[in-house]
Amino acid sequence: MLMSDNRAIGVFDSGLGGLTVAREIMKLLPRENIVYFGDTGRVPYGTKGRDTIRKYSLQDERFLLSHDVKMIVAACGTVSSVAADTAEQLPVPFIEVVSHSVRAAVSTTKNGKIGILATSATINSGAHKKQILQLLPTAKVVEASGTLLVPIVEEGWTDIDDAVAIETLKRYLKPMMDEGVDTLILGCTHFPVLSSIIRKVLGNSVTLINMGEATAKAIGEILKQTDSLNDGTTATNHKFYASDKTDAFVGTVNILLGDYNKDFGIEQVDIEKV
Repeated sequence: MLMSDNRAIGVFDSGLGGLTVAREIMKLLPRENIVYFGDTGRVPYGTKGRDTIRKYSLQDERFLLSHDVKMIVAACGTVSSVAADTAEQLPVPFIEVVSHSVRAAVSTTKNGKIGILATSATINSGAHKKQILQLLPTAKVVEASGTLLVPIVEEGWTDIDDAVAIETLKRYLKPMMDEGVDTLILGCTHFPVLSSIIRKVLGNSVTLINMGEATAKAIGEILKQTDSLNDGTTATNHKFYASDKTDAFVGTVNILLGDYNKDFGIEQVDIEKV
């Protein structure tokens, strides 16, 4: 007899970028419920020190556990790179976004030249590069810290013809074009929103690795292996929380969730008091 677990999947990020991971989970696993927390009051994590990132991660995980989730997903590339060890004390499975995107990139590349576009903290951690070289020692890894891309996304400058986004990406991606990478890991959850512009800059010969898509596939496999899929006997009920709301909040949610935005109510919480 197949077992099931109708508890929600907990997803957290330093801000709203992790909504792109939530969107991929909704797409691939439509029966699953999601409890999402975006630490918008303390974003970005990518420019913080390791100890601060670990502290914030532990608070975020504690908040999700208070909602009785069956799994916690660190949808933040920075957390996945520098604070994944916080999972050691969790009573539920922990999924990060780095290893799954690395495996997808290594299995995709034809010429062994892989690019990584991420936050400065993620790049400085060396997590992607280390894992790539463990799986493919002959790989040539080209990294770029796309610090300006998160605010560009949150400003809504994501149209394929947006001059600011195009010129910024040209600057960040030039080393990758010069090196001839054929695979690019989008190492921040905001970046899939810029996929059409990135393809315009790089050309269609470069395969983009969406961390959210790779992670959603891994989540599905783990839930199947552990007989923990939602059996669909309860109505889908996603819950979204954030530590701060700004004037641009609704617009950013619309951009990141895309077609999967169903006007979800987002509740503000004081994460320091959890």
